[in-house]
Amino acid sequence: MPYASGNASERIGQRIAEARKARGLTQLQLAQRVPCSKSLIAQVERGHKPATPSLTAGVARALGIRLEQLTGQPYEDPHRGRVRATVPDIQTSMLSWDLPEEDLPVRPFEALAAEVARASALGRKARYATLGTMLPSLLDELSTACHSADGTEREKLFGLLAEAYSGVTAIAYAVGFFDLRSQAMDRVQWAARESHDPLRVGRTQWQRATLFLQAAAYGRGMRLLDRVRHDLGEDIGRMAAPELSMHGSVHLRSAMFAARDGNAATARAHLDAAADTARLLGRDAHHYGLEFGPTNVAMHRLGVAVELHDGPEIGRLMRHTRLPIDVAPVRAGRWYMDAAKGWLDHGHREKAFTALQAARRVAPEQTRNHPQVRETVHALIRLQRYGSEPLSGFAAWLGIT
Repeated sequence: MPYASGNASERIGQRIAEARKARGLTQLQLAQRVPCSKSLIAQVERGHKPATPSLTAGVARALGIRLEQLTGQPYEDPHRGRVRATVPDIQTSMLSWDLPEEDLPVRPFEALAAEVARASALGRKARYATLGTMLPSLLDELSTACHSADGTEREKLFGLLAEAYSGVTAIAYAVGFFDLRSQAMDRVQWAARESHDPLRVGRTQWQRATLFLQAAAYGRGMRLLDRVRHDLGEDIGRMAAPELSMHGSVHLRSAMFAARDGNAATARAHLDAAADTARLLGRDAHHYGLEFGPTNVAMHRLGVAVELHDGPEIGRLMRHTRLPIDVAPVRAGRWYMDAAKGWLDHGHREKAFTALQAARRVAPEQTRNHPQVRETVHALIRLQRYGSEPLSGFAAWLGIT
């Protein structure tokens, strides 16, 4: 798998400027293609503002280049090589989906279900290196089991296989292997269909929608999510708990699409609909790995506020939201990364760095590999008047020199 070129310490803004100039475009012409303001392009290129994921995706689409050419992923650093080292074996197992190993011993369904649950738990904890080590053999065993079973057991095994393939999508997203992520998503969809579980199929479409975020194709992503919600129906009073989790999660993802597309009213309407669903559900749940409930609604309110540059809402959420101690580390890590970006956008540098440090504590592998973290650190370094040993140490941990 090809690696992105360029210095690991380059900002996304520098890469945008180089790619723009290589295509003979002015800042105004690029801004018109994204679309966004010319001043935003200028500020990002100069390093006065960090590039947001939505801007980075929009520029990649406008310039007709791969997203990783702008993010610089996967990042070259010996401290994080353990995650990347698992990818070749994962790819081999992915390619072998229709080549079951006849001599491979297969454990009973209950043992396989327990192993898939362990893999899912590792994903929730953002422990990608350990997850990547266990996935190849698990995928091989599940594939063999699926091909040798029939009836209801076969369908249940394919449900496990779909969940295991979702672990591949998590690793691929974390390290920036976007082609592998798309391939894994195809495998998730195939296995989900073979499970004949409508909710698992719906969950797969909800998951697939993130590929449209990556491509800045917000309209198409919204249409996909609308279809999932239509299939579920809108009468939440008649839904069972797993259906409520699916319904609410679709609204939350739709809110992020609307926010990235600059449609604040639609984003907030989806957030409110999700909040109504969460109140009816009454707790934070983990149906189909969706992590839906009141906590996730609050987290998405922050994500939407950051996308919409809503400073007062960011401040309100940070003052009044307390994450439960049992929240999934991968979700807590994202909360603190969004908080750091939001605080920085509104001039609170110390709070931004404190949030980054919290993200590192709860989900180090996720934090170290996320482009938004690197952009926030680049901006903090540029804005500081005097050297900061903690910030310098954090930058070195990221591989920024």
